[in-house]
Amino acid sequence: MHGNNLEQRPIYLRTFTLRGLNDLDEIKKGIEKNMIIIIRITPLAHKDVEELKNAVETLHKSVTMMGGDIARLGEERIILTPSAVKIWQGA
Repeated sequence: MHGNNLEQRPIYLRTFTLRGLNDLDEIKKGIEKNMIIIIRITPLAHKDVEELKNAVETLHKSVTMMGGDIARLGEERIILTPSAVKIWQGA
């Protein structure tokens, strides 16, 4: 960038497979590090739908508290983004 001495930090993308609530701490660490996170939710959906709902609700609260976004990517995945990245949810 011309005229801008600030060094731009990269935004990393990380993938996770959600198998249980014990995976949430590691995912939250990624949110705190401003990563884009794609989570495969199918294993937990097959195991326990209520636990999946609780996990997604917890992640939604965490990411929105930090100004980020959350959205579904088809039937098997969700995406979490930091505040610098917005998800277009238009038609």
